[in-house]
Amino acid sequence: MKSSISVLVEEFYTFLRKNTLITADTKSEWTQISTPFLNTFNDSIEIYAKREGDKIILSDDGETLYNLELGGASITRSQKRKQYLDNILNNYGITLAGASELTVVANEKSFAQKKLNLLSAISEANDLYVLSKHSVESVFKEDVQKYLDEQGIIYTPHFISKGSTGLEFTFDFQIAYQHTEIVIKAFNTINKMNLPQFLFTWNDIQPVRERLSNKKVIALAIVNDVERAVKAEYIEAIFSKNAQYLPWSKRLETENINKLRAS
Repeated sequence: MKSSISVLVEEFYTFLRKNTLITADTKSEWTQISTPFLNTFNDSIEIYAKREGDKIILSDDGETLYNLELGGASITRSQKRKQYLDNILNNYGITLAGASELTVVANEKSFAQKKLNLLSAISEANDLYVLSKHSVESVFKEDVQKYLDEQGIIYTPHFISKGSTGLEFTFDFQIAYQHTEIVIKAFNTINKMNLPQFLFTWNDIQPVRERLSNKKVIALAIVNDVERAVKAEYIEAIFSKNAQYLPWSKRLETENINKLRAS
């Protein structure tokens, strides 16, 4: 009998397949891929693919930065946003073509990984929308990094791990102890799209990491609950997958600091 986690993973795959629509443009060589992931305005994230010989070009057609511009989070008018975008693109191997188009080059073998990288970069870039608010002084990941520094935690930022599916996933931070390893995702906002993606990623890499490192691996979601309350169903979902939850408003409580020091 399959484990409940295996069933959930298969259900997630089924969800992705059913909600991914592919439309070929008869007037051009591009094929539109509409995904179930959401952008800044809660519309489906769409990417485009085109063959050029043995290569496959993947692009967002400039929509990511255009939507940020519409939302008041212009990249060109903010050095801080530009620096953060550059970091995102470097982490996922994405190129900024021209002024606004996010692209990556794949082949048939690397297509799945490159497509995932582009979608991950688009999803993280959408978080730049929060910087359009004057009250936001820094990106939440930077706040989390400062928090780890203040607690004297030694960590690896932008930690990449391969899962059982063969795909590579990026976590914001990794903390390695002698017998325990903690992978951390920082959520400035949490919703029905990025939370399942995190839990799927965690379930996919856990058995591989534990086998390779011979350590217990723990997933920790650090969630910004200062500006908006986190729905109870999201917290329950985190716990149901044996991951841990650290609310930002209570980060200095002993119980939550101890979550960083599991060993």
